[in-house]
Amino acid sequence: MVREIRQSELNELLELYTHLHESGVPENSDHLNKTWKTICNDNNHHIIVCEVDGKIVSSCVCVIIPNLTRKIRPYAFIENVVTHTDYRGKGYATACLNLAKWIAQNENCYKMMLLTGSKKESTLSFYKNAGYNSTDKTAFIQWL
Repeated sequence: MVREIRQSELNELLELYTHLHESGVPENSDHLNKTWKTICNDNNHHIIVCEVDGKIVSSCVCVIIPNLTRKIRPYAFIENVVTHTDYRGKGYATACLNLAKWIAQNENCYKMMLLTGSKKESTLSFYKNAGYNSTDKTAFIQWL
């Protein structure tokens, strides 16, 4: 089942993120809980999950960004695409990305953007097969 996350599922999401690039789950703190509450209360912030047998096995984040160009149409930014190692290759991340696309279309977005730090051909092919391209724009990142 693909759906938006429930507020009570923070710990499951944080465990899933250990399959992304996190080395562990952050310590429960006021900062963590405040950040989670802010995300949950933001109507433009969508955390999409795929649940299999009661377990969250895949996720992505879709943030709708209001915009003053392109006829005042927003755009969507996709981040933190991850699938639990034991569940990869079964279409779960694709299902999450499809729901993100549906949300973006319903919000009248004119584009979706996604960045990946991966150079693996399998990852790049996955995003290309999901409808993304790496030819229209050049991404630059400045780490702070």
